[in-house]
Amino acid sequence: MRLQPSPTAEIASSLSLRVEKPVTLKDPVVQAMIRDTKADAMVVAAYGLLLPQVVLDIPRLGCLNIHGSLLPRWRGAAPVQRAIEAGDVETGISIMQMDAGLDTGPVLLRTPLEIMADETSTTLFAKLTELGASSIVTALAQLDRLPPRPQPAEGVTYARKIEKSEAQIDWTQSALDLERRIRAFDPFPGAEARLTGQVLKIWRAELVDSIAMPEANPPGTVVKTGADIVNVQCGRGILALKTIQKPGGNRLAVADFLRSTTIQTGTSLT
Repeated sequence: MRLQPSPTAEIASSLSLRVEKPVTLKDPVVQAMIRDTKADAMVVAAYGLLLPQVVLDIPRLGCLNIHGSLLPRWRGAAPVQRAIEAGDVETGISIMQMDAGLDTGPVLLRTPLEIMADETSTTLFAKLTELGASSIVTALAQLDRLPPRPQPAEGVTYARKIEKSEAQIDWTQSALDLERRIRAFDPFPGAEARLTGQVLKIWRAELVDSIAMPEANPPGTVVKTGADIVNVQCGRGILALKTIQKPGGNRLAVADFLRSTTIQTGTSLT
Protein backbone atom coordinates (compact mmCIF):
# COMPACT_ATOMS: atom_id res chain seq x y z
CA MET A 1 0.00 0.00 0.00
CA ARG A 2 2.93 2.34 -0.62
CA LEU A 3 3.34 4.50 -3.70
CA GLN A 4 5.94 3.10 -6.06
CA PRO A 5 7.56 4.76 -9.09
CA SER A 6 6.47 3.34 -12.41
CA PRO A 7 8.99 1.34 -14.49
CA THR A 8 9.17 4.30 -16.88
CA ALA A 9 10.09 6.66 -14.06
CA GLU A 10 12.67 4.23 -12.67
CA ILE A 11 14.43 3.80 -16.02
CA ALA A 12 14.31 7.53 -16.76
CA SER A 13 15.85 8.31 -13.37
CA SER A 14 18.59 5.71 -13.91
CA LEU A 15 19.45 7.48 -17.18
CA SER A 16 19.45 10.90 -15.44
CA LEU A 17 16.42 11.99 -17.46
CA ARG A 18 14.06 14.54 -16.00
CA VAL A 19 10.84 13.10 -14.55
CA GLU A 20 7.83 15.28 -13.82
CA LYS A 21 4.61 14.06 -12.19
CA PRO A 22 2.07 16.90 -12.43
CA VAL A 23 -1.26 16.37 -10.71
CA THR A 24 -3.02 18.30 -13.47
CA LEU A 25 -2.15 19.65 -16.91
CA LYS A 26 -4.49 22.62 -16.44
CA ASP A 27 -1.90 24.49 -14.36
CA PRO A 28 -0.26 27.27 -16.44
CA VAL A 29 3.06 26.55 -14.71
CA VAL A 30 2.89 22.92 -15.86
CA GLN A 31 1.92 24.01 -19.35
CA ALA A 32 4.93 26.33 -19.47
CA MET A 33 7.17 23.44 -18.36
CA ILE A 34 5.86 21.27 -21.20
CA ARG A 35 6.28 24.14 -23.68
CA ASP A 36 9.89 24.64 -22.55
CA THR A 37 10.81 21.07 -23.55
CA LYS A 38 10.30 22.09 -27.20
CA ALA A 39 9.22 18.52 -27.96
CA ASP A 40 8.29 17.63 -31.54
CA ALA A 41 5.60 15.21 -30.34
CA MET A 42 4.10 14.01 -27.07
CA VAL A 43 3.15 10.39 -26.46
CA VAL A 44 0.34 9.44 -24.08
CA ALA A 45 -0.22 5.93 -22.71
CA ALA A 46 -2.97 5.01 -20.21
CA TYR A 47 -3.13 8.58 -18.89
CA GLY A 48 -6.80 8.41 -17.95
CA LEU A 49 -7.61 12.11 -18.30
CA LEU A 50 -8.44 14.37 -21.22
CA LEU A 51 -5.63 16.73 -22.24
CA PRO A 52 -6.56 20.43 -22.36
CA GLN A 53 -6.56 21.91 -25.84
CA VAL A 54 -3.73 24.26 -24.90
CA VAL A 55 -1.55 21.22 -24.15
CA LEU A 56 -2.61 19.38 -27.31
CA ASP A 57 -1.44 22.39 -29.30
CA ILE A 58 2.05 22.58 -27.77
CA PRO A 59 4.03 19.88 -29.66
CA ARG A 60 4.80 20.71 -33.29
CA LEU A 61 3.58 17.28 -34.47
CA GLY A 62 0.80 16.95 -31.93
CA CYS A 63 0.03 14.45 -29.19
CA LEU A 64 -0.17 10.72 -29.95
CA ASN A 65 -2.14 8.22 -27.90
CA ILE A 66 -1.39 4.49 -27.70
CA HIS A 67 -4.87 2.98 -27.43
CA GLY A 68 -5.58 -0.69 -26.78
CA SER A 69 -8.31 -1.33 -29.34
CA LEU A 70 -9.06 -0.95 -33.03
CA LEU A 71 -10.82 2.40 -32.96
CA PRO A 72 -13.60 3.40 -33.17
CA ARG A 73 -14.51 0.19 -31.32
CA TRP A 74 -13.98 0.48 -27.57
CA ARG A 75 -13.17 4.10 -26.97
CA GLY A 76 -12.75 4.84 -23.28
CA ALA A 77 -11.18 3.52 -20.10
CA ALA A 78 -11.38 -0.28 -20.34
CA PRO A 79 -11.03 -1.44 -23.96
CA VAL A 80 -9.15 -4.64 -23.08
CA GLN A 81 -11.68 -5.94 -20.57
CA ARG A 82 -14.73 -4.93 -22.59
CA ALA A 83 -13.42 -6.62 -25.73
CA ILE A 84 -13.06 -9.95 -23.89
CA GLU A 85 -16.41 -9.51 -22.14
CA ALA A 86 -18.13 -8.89 -25.48
CA GLY A 87 -16.60 -12.00 -27.06
CA ASP A 88 -14.54 -10.09 -29.65
CA VAL A 89 -12.14 -12.29 -31.62
CA GLU A 90 -9.84 -9.42 -32.56
CA THR A 91 -8.46 -6.27 -30.97
CA GLY A 92 -5.21 -4.39 -31.45
CA ILE A 93 -3.40 -1.10 -31.07
CA SER A 94 -4.42 2.23 -32.54
CA ILE A 95 -1.89 5.05 -32.66
CA MET A 96 -4.15 8.06 -32.64
CA GLN A 97 -3.67 11.80 -33.13
CA MET A 98 -5.30 13.24 -30.02
CA ASP A 99 -8.01 15.89 -30.11
CA ALA A 100 -10.29 17.34 -27.44
CA GLY A 101 -12.67 14.34 -27.48
CA LEU A 102 -12.42 10.98 -25.75
CA ASP A 103 -10.41 8.78 -28.16
CA THR A 104 -12.08 10.51 -31.11
CA GLY A 105 -9.03 11.72 -33.04
CA PRO A 106 -7.82 10.45 -36.42
CA VAL A 107 -5.89 7.17 -36.46
CA LEU A 108 -2.36 7.08 -37.86
CA LEU A 109 -1.58 3.38 -37.46
CA ARG A 110 -3.66 0.29 -36.62
CA THR A 111 -2.08 -3.03 -35.67
CA PRO A 112 -4.54 -5.94 -35.18
CA LEU A 113 -4.16 -8.76 -32.66
CA GLU A 114 -6.17 -11.99 -32.31
CA ILE A 115 -7.96 -12.60 -29.01
CA MET A 116 -7.47 -16.23 -28.03
CA ALA A 117 -10.38 -18.33 -26.70
CA ASP A 118 -8.80 -18.58 -23.21
CA GLU A 119 -7.57 -14.96 -23.09
CA THR A 120 -7.77 -13.05 -19.81
CA SER A 121 -7.23 -9.35 -19.29
CA THR A 122 -3.87 -10.21 -17.72
CA THR A 123 -2.59 -12.04 -20.80
CA LEU A 124 -4.12 -9.61 -23.29
CA PHE A 125 -2.71 -6.56 -21.49
CA ALA A 126 0.76 -8.11 -21.69
CA LYS A 127 0.44 -8.71 -25.45
CA LEU A 128 -0.94 -5.25 -26.13
CA THR A 129 1.80 -3.64 -24.05
CA GLU A 130 4.44 -5.18 -26.31
CA LEU A 131 2.45 -4.39 -29.44
CA GLY A 132 1.82 -0.81 -28.32
CA ALA A 133 5.52 -0.23 -27.66
CA SER A 134 6.57 -1.47 -31.10
CA SER A 135 3.69 0.37 -32.81
CA ILE A 136 4.55 3.78 -31.36
CA VAL A 137 8.20 3.36 -32.37
CA THR A 138 7.07 2.49 -35.92
CA ALA A 139 4.69 5.46 -36.01
CA LEU A 140 7.25 7.98 -34.75
CA ALA A 141 9.81 6.79 -37.29
CA GLN A 142 7.46 7.57 -40.20
CA LEU A 143 5.21 10.23 -38.73
CA ASP A 144 5.51 12.48 -41.77
CA ARG A 145 4.31 9.62 -44.02
CA LEU A 146 1.31 8.46 -42.00
CA PRO A 147 -1.90 10.17 -43.15
CA PRO A 148 -4.34 10.76 -40.31
CA ARG A 149 -7.52 8.84 -41.06
CA PRO A 150 -10.73 10.14 -39.42
CA GLN A 151 -12.60 7.49 -37.46
CA PRO A 152 -15.82 6.31 -39.12
CA ALA A 153 -19.11 7.16 -37.47
CA GLU A 154 -20.21 3.54 -37.74
CA GLY A 155 -19.01 0.97 -35.21
CA VAL A 156 -18.37 3.32 -32.30
CA THR A 157 -18.56 1.62 -28.89
CA TYR A 158 -17.61 2.91 -25.45
CA ALA A 159 -15.60 0.87 -22.95
CA ARG A 160 -16.81 2.18 -19.63
CA LYS A 161 -14.58 1.99 -16.56
CA ILE A 162 -14.53 -1.33 -14.67
CA GLU A 163 -16.29 -1.03 -11.32
CA LYS A 164 -15.66 -3.24 -8.29
CA SER A 165 -19.38 -3.92 -8.04
CA GLU A 166 -19.21 -5.80 -11.35
CA ALA A 167 -17.41 -8.65 -9.60
CA GLN A 168 -20.71 -10.08 -8.32
CA ILE A 169 -21.74 -13.02 -10.50
CA ASP A 170 -25.34 -12.84 -11.67
CA TRP A 171 -26.21 -16.48 -12.34
CA THR A 172 -29.29 -15.48 -14.31
CA GLN A 173 -26.94 -14.46 -17.14
CA SER A 174 -25.98 -17.03 -19.75
CA ALA A 175 -23.08 -19.42 -19.16
CA LEU A 176 -21.38 -18.02 -22.27
CA ASP A 177 -21.57 -14.44 -21.00
CA LEU A 178 -20.34 -15.43 -17.54
CA GLU A 179 -17.38 -17.39 -18.91
CA ARG A 180 -16.30 -14.28 -20.82
CA ARG A 181 -16.82 -11.96 -17.84
CA ILE A 182 -14.72 -14.18 -15.59
CA ARG A 183 -11.82 -13.95 -18.05
CA ALA A 184 -12.37 -10.23 -18.63
CA PHE A 185 -12.28 -9.45 -14.91
CA ASP A 186 -8.99 -11.25 -14.21
CA PRO A 187 -7.16 -9.71 -12.35
CA PHE A 188 -9.62 -6.91 -11.40
CA PRO A 189 -12.20 -6.98 -9.97
CA GLY A 190 -12.43 -10.77 -10.23
CA ALA A 191 -15.71 -12.70 -10.25
CA GLU A 192 -17.38 -13.40 -6.89
CA ALA A 193 -19.98 -15.89 -5.70
CA ARG A 194 -21.13 -16.85 -2.20
CA LEU A 195 -21.16 -20.36 -0.79
CA THR A 196 -23.10 -20.53 2.50
CA GLY A 197 -22.14 -16.92 3.18
CA GLN A 198 -18.47 -17.25 2.25
CA VAL A 199 -17.22 -15.18 -0.67
CA LEU A 200 -15.43 -17.20 -3.35
CA LYS A 201 -13.45 -15.80 -6.26
CA ILE A 202 -13.99 -17.69 -9.52
CA TRP A 203 -10.92 -17.18 -11.71
CA ARG A 204 -11.56 -19.69 -14.47
CA ALA A 205 -14.60 -21.49 -15.80
CA GLU A 206 -15.49 -23.49 -18.88
CA LEU A 207 -18.67 -23.72 -20.89
CA VAL A 208 -20.28 -27.16 -20.48
CA ASP A 209 -23.62 -26.49 -22.14
CA SER A 210 -24.77 -23.27 -23.80
CA ILE A 211 -28.50 -23.99 -24.05
CA ALA A 212 -29.66 -25.89 -20.93
CA MET A 213 -32.50 -23.93 -19.30
CA PRO A 214 -33.09 -23.68 -15.53
CA GLU A 215 -36.22 -25.80 -15.31
CA ALA A 216 -35.87 -27.84 -12.09
CA ASN A 217 -32.74 -25.97 -10.96
CA PRO A 218 -32.77 -22.19 -10.43
CA PRO A 219 -29.75 -20.23 -11.72
CA GLY A 220 -26.81 -20.64 -9.31
CA THR A 221 -27.64 -24.25 -8.45
CA VAL A 222 -24.77 -26.75 -8.48
CA VAL A 223 -26.10 -29.44 -10.82
CA LYS A 224 -23.14 -31.83 -10.80
CA THR A 225 -20.17 -32.48 -8.52
CA GLY A 226 -17.25 -34.89 -8.50
CA ALA A 227 -13.59 -35.13 -7.56
CA ASP A 228 -12.82 -32.28 -9.94
CA ILE A 229 -16.28 -31.14 -11.01
CA VAL A 230 -18.46 -28.23 -9.93
CA ASN A 231 -21.04 -27.50 -12.62
CA VAL A 232 -23.46 -24.61 -12.09
CA GLN A 233 -26.77 -23.89 -13.80
CA CYS A 234 -26.93 -20.42 -15.32
CA GLY A 235 -29.82 -18.44 -16.82
CA ARG A 236 -29.01 -20.30 -20.02
CA GLY A 237 -26.41 -23.07 -20.13
CA ILE A 238 -24.13 -24.72 -17.58
CA LEU A 239 -20.74 -23.49 -16.40
CA ALA A 240 -17.94 -25.66 -14.97
CA LEU A 241 -15.90 -23.89 -12.29
CA LYS A 242 -12.19 -24.62 -12.78
CA THR A 243 -10.19 -22.26 -10.54
CA ILE A 244 -11.52 -21.05 -7.17
CA GLN A 245 -10.10 -18.95 -4.35
CA LYS A 246 -11.18 -18.60 -0.72
CA PRO A 247 -10.67 -15.34 1.19
CA GLY A 248 -7.00 -15.11 2.19
CA GLY A 249 -6.11 -18.22 0.20
CA ASN A 250 -4.48 -18.98 -3.11
CA ARG A 251 -6.07 -19.69 -6.44
CA LEU A 252 -6.75 -23.43 -6.55
CA ALA A 253 -7.70 -25.86 -9.25
CA VAL A 254 -11.17 -27.15 -8.48
CA ALA A 255 -9.84 -30.61 -7.51
CA ASP A 256 -7.53 -29.06 -4.89
CA PHE A 257 -10.29 -26.75 -3.67
CA LEU A 258 -12.67 -29.68 -3.14
CA ARG A 259 -10.17 -31.47 -0.89
CA SER A 260 -10.85 -28.88 1.82
CA THR A 261 -14.36 -27.74 0.94
CA THR A 262 -17.42 -29.84 0.29
CA ILE A 263 -19.86 -28.70 -2.36
CA GLN A 264 -22.85 -30.96 -2.86
CA THR A 265 -25.18 -31.26 -5.81
CA GLY A 266 -28.16 -28.98 -5.20
CA THR A 267 -26.09 -26.39 -3.33
CA SER A 268 -26.97 -22.80 -4.22
CA LEU A 269 -24.29 -20.28 -5.11
CA THR A 270 -25.60 -16.75 -4.65
